[in-house]
Amino acid sequence: MVTSMTGYGKATKDLGNTKITVQVKSLNSKGIDLNVKLPSLYREKELEVRSMLSNLLQRGKVDFMLTAENQDETSRLSINKDLFKAHYTTLKQLKTDLGDTDPSDLIRLVCGLPDVMVTETKELNENEWKEVLSVIKDAVIALEEFRQQEGDILKDEFTLRVNTIAQLLEDVKLYEDDRIKTVRERITKHLDELISADNYDKDRLEQELVFYMEKFDVTEEKVRLKGHCEYFITTMNEDGAQGKKLGFISQEMGREINTLGSKANDSNIQKLVVAMKDELEKIKEQVLNTL
Repeated sequence: MVTSMTGYGKATKDLGNTKITVQVKSLNSKGIDLNVKLPSLYREKELEVRSMLSNLLQRGKVDFMLTAENQDETSRLSINKDLFKAHYTTLKQLKTDLGDTDPSDLIRLVCGLPDVMVTETKELNENEWKEVLSVIKDAVIALEEFRQQEGDILKDEFTLRVNTIAQLLEDVKLYEDDRIKTVRERITKHLDELISADNYDKDRLEQELVFYMEKFDVTEEKVRLKGHCEYFITTMNEDGAQGKKLGFISQEMGREINTLGSKANDSNIQKLVVAMKDELEKIKEQVLNTL
């Protein structure tokens, strides 16, 4: 089964006076690379979130962001009145002693002093955290659905490219006989130009020609390349993350195509080899984005 590493998921939920929003974005990567951003209230759960994301997403460069928007901000901020009065009285008296009777900036000054303005610290509630986890899972599910949709597109792309390589491989047969005949005639012609026809052993020449022609034989390369193409399609349809395996198979396909090109000794076959390489490069580019 082909699944892309690229995807995006988002989920939101209202928990009393707090709105939880989770966004997860994933790009291709060799392994799992997590960037997790959590509000301070949930910071202690970062390892749990990382572990869950690693198990569910397996591979990819993942950006995870959880935001908690308080919808009743007035209840979160309070003033330490006793401390405020103490600072205000002290500073006002100090200004009077210095001959400054203008208290207009004292309120702003006192509010900026430590512990005067108090933000209520909310304790993490485990029941609330369970609700937050459900939002995280919903966002991950949305991401996985996105990945699968992208994977279906990749599957169609792989099928097209691999089938094109297989067809180009079949086209090699059109030029094989003429290729061998041409090489044989060229070698014989060169021998005739260099030495007298009565001056060499024709049986030995035939043996040498057979040996030489074997170096140009591409039967094994064709069989192996065809097998790799079939294996690629089979692996692509198997369950689980197959991206790394498809990458290894595409490398083997490249080796056989390169060997086929080095043995070709024929311009028509070389053109087919170039076309195969072009298709294979497109496959390799997309394999890097496959889970």
